[in-house]
Amino acid sequence: MKAREFFSKLEHDEIVGAIREAESKMCGEIRVFVSRKEPEDAVVTAQRRFEKLGMTKTKERNGVLIYVAPRVRKFAIIGDVAIHQICGDGFWKEVAHEMTSHFRVSNFTQGIIHAIRRAGALMAEHFPHCAGDKNELSDEIGHD
Repeated sequence: MKAREFFSKLEHDEIVGAIREAESKMCGEIRVFVSRKEPEDAVVTAQRRFEKLGMTKTKERNGVLIYVAPRVRKFAIIGDVAIHQICGDGFWKEVAHEMTSHFRVSNFTQGIIHAIRRAGALMAEHFPHCAGDKNELSDEIGHD
């Protein structure tokens, strides 16, 4: 699937709304990035994108990136060190499995929103919203 076709199936405002809702309940950052490229390893590419987006520079080191490469039908969910220490690989694998169920039936928006809500709930539990918290990164869907 081409990235343009994938983008046309995404409900941008719903995804951005889900990010804003999740971030209103916690101190942390969630980003979604859709790539037009064809990465061989989505996890490695997502880790590089995580750094390029400045996600390692957040105050609490608890950002989450949902990276999707529709041309090769791959995606990855990356959490920064503070959140990853809490949930470990098992949580990310579980969320990825749940996203796959949505993606298999071309329900891309709901798959991404599901991942945002799951990550947001975990972060709200361990990094609850605090006074003076500011949005450190854009909530818009990023792309290359």
